[in-house]
Amino acid sequence: MKIVAVTACPVGIAHTYMAAENLQKAGEKLGVDIKVETQGSIGVENALTDEDIEEADGVIIASDKEVTKERFIGKRLIATGVQEGIKRPEELINRFATEDVPVYQADLMSANDVKKKKKEKENPIYRHLMSGVSYMIPFIVVGGLLIALALTLGGEQTPGGIVIPEDSFWKKVEEIGAASFSFMVPILAGFIAVSIADRPGLAPGIIGGFIAANGSFYGSEAGAGFIGGIIAGFLAGYITLAIKKIKVPQAIQPVMPIIFIPILATLAVGLLFVYVVGAPVAQVFESLTAWLEGMQGASSILLALILGAMISIDMGGPFNKVAFLFGSAMIAEGNYEIMGPIAVAICIPPLGMGLATFMNKRKYQPAEQQAGKASFTMGLFGITEGAIPFAAQDPLRVIPSIMIGSMTSSVIAMIGNVGDRVAHGGPIVAVLGAVDNVLMFFVAAIIGTIVTAFMVNFLKKDVSGTHKGNNASPKRAEEDASSKTTEITKLTDIVTNDLIHLDLQGNTKEEVLDELIASMKQAGVVLDAEAYKQVVIAREHEGTTGMGMSIAIPHGKSEAVKEPAVAFGMHRAGVDWESLDGNPAKLIFMIAVPTERAGDDHLKILQMLSRKLMDDNYREKLLHVTTKDEAHRLLMEIQ
Repeated sequence: MKIVAVTACPVGIAHTYMAAENLQKAGEKLGVDIKVETQGSIGVENALTDEDIEEADGVIIASDKEVTKERFIGKRLIATGVQEGIKRPEELINRFATEDVPVYQADLMSANDVKKKKKEKENPIYRHLMSGVSYMIPFIVVGGLLIALALTLGGEQTPGGIVIPEDSFWKKVEEIGAASFSFMVPILAGFIAVSIADRPGLAPGIIGGFIAANGSFYGSEAGAGFIGGIIAGFLAGYITLAIKKIKVPQAIQPVMPIIFIPILATLAVGLLFVYVVGAPVAQVFESLTAWLEGMQGASSILLALILGAMISIDMGGPFNKVAFLFGSAMIAEGNYEIMGPIAVAICIPPLGMGLATFMNKRKYQPAEQQAGKASFTMGLFGITEGAIPFAAQDPLRVIPSIMIGSMTSSVIAMIGNVGDRVAHGGPIVAVLGAVDNVLMFFVAAIIGTIVTAFMVNFLKKDVSGTHKGNNASPKRAEEDASSKTTEITKLTDIVTNDLIHLDLQGNTKEEVLDELIASMKQAGVVLDAEAYKQVVIAREHEGTTGMGMSIAIPHGKSEAVKEPAVAFGMHRAGVDWESLDGNPAKLIFMIAVPTERAGDDHLKILQMLSRKLMDDNYREKLLHVTTKDEAHRLLMEIQ
């Protein structure tokens, strides 16, 4: 018999690996071929393949969080809590031989249905709008770059500006670019409608967008522009959706999506635009365009500040996309000086964080220094997301720094009349000739990058060297600095005899925590005992670290921790730790990790402990040690 399993827990990873270890051991004992996928904080490990699932006679999901079951359709499946996987693994496996385990197939959704359901939770208006924008952007990029290329290589300076001769080859290139621009609004409207009503909405949306962009239908010289395109798209989508819901005779149903729905929806959208919507929207858009073009002095600087802040605050998120859409829409109307400041602001977060890692390596771990190189490269190509790893790890220092840098560069670009003819950003667009006033583009980009780099390095603390409040000797300080980059391969790399306590005296959880923290403070591992204790207590409030089987693994990640360490304590009588199996904790492992190394060391230590402590014989030996050296030798086996 072959079984596949998935283990997961909502907080931490210890229970995930404990359940996986016990299921694997139970499978070996019962002679059952079992493969276990773990879904812990570190991500999915030992992932089940389609072949594994196909060959399996049954599936066990031991999890306290939601695990997608769609891939197990048609398989006998047991879904239970992670504690059952830890305490009763043999019973779970034996159920496939002794019971009629039901096949999972009720109320099932395909993978596409799952994705669709997730999307439905998003704001529908925003989702439909972004769908249209994603299809529109290639037309702006193609049109903008072709026109920029034609002007750069084929343009001639005249008193009225750069002009391409009518009989020139480059005039044809410019016309192709202009043709690409002419599709922008219809494509925007068409794919907004498709997002709402599926393919029947495409024709009404595109035709409605074309009418919106051509004011001749309703007596306007300028047309309703991108605002009209958005309105046309939503009108076409919801009108099509309404027509689709009309009940018709079965004989007519096959031709409804090809003939009746597109014709009726197109007529409705077109006539509404010609007689009701078009002229008022065109007037609004003409006024908006005139207002933006007329912005001078303080008002234009305020706009630049807002756009710079929106671009950088979420690095590719909703605020960033709204500002980007605004700039792209202005390109379509011939106003390039809105996209110019946006194009500069786009590259500042990744360039700034990349430069920061080059300027002061003491502020960043080796992995961050490598990420800095990638971030800088991404910035050159206008990929704002390059700064996300830094912002995710230290948002309070990084996000304000990149915002100030982006806002600074945006204002300089606005004052310097920097324009951008392409819906993209970064030095790449300047190199390709899509930018007006290239010199000021680079001035703005360089200043913004430097502002971000200096600000973030000023706010960040060193991650190596001597720490404030450290009374250790210079020799010890050197050892501390080097230990921060030491690879942890076994538990005794970070456990010394000073951190081993074979007779804890505390009678409560908090008293035991105080004992272990005090030993870490005395050993120079923890700089601020109270600050570290608050982190550990906060973790206990999220959920007990009492794992059952007389084990507790309290842990905390804090800037008060100087280097990764584990303190091991034994309480002969046991102390109440609110363990899930109700047993008192006798073996207590306290993990302390610096914030900047939490992602690597914290998870690695938890994995090592969780796997080894599932061995009954090992726990029994540990409970009977009498000397620190004996305990240390046993702890060397945890790796």
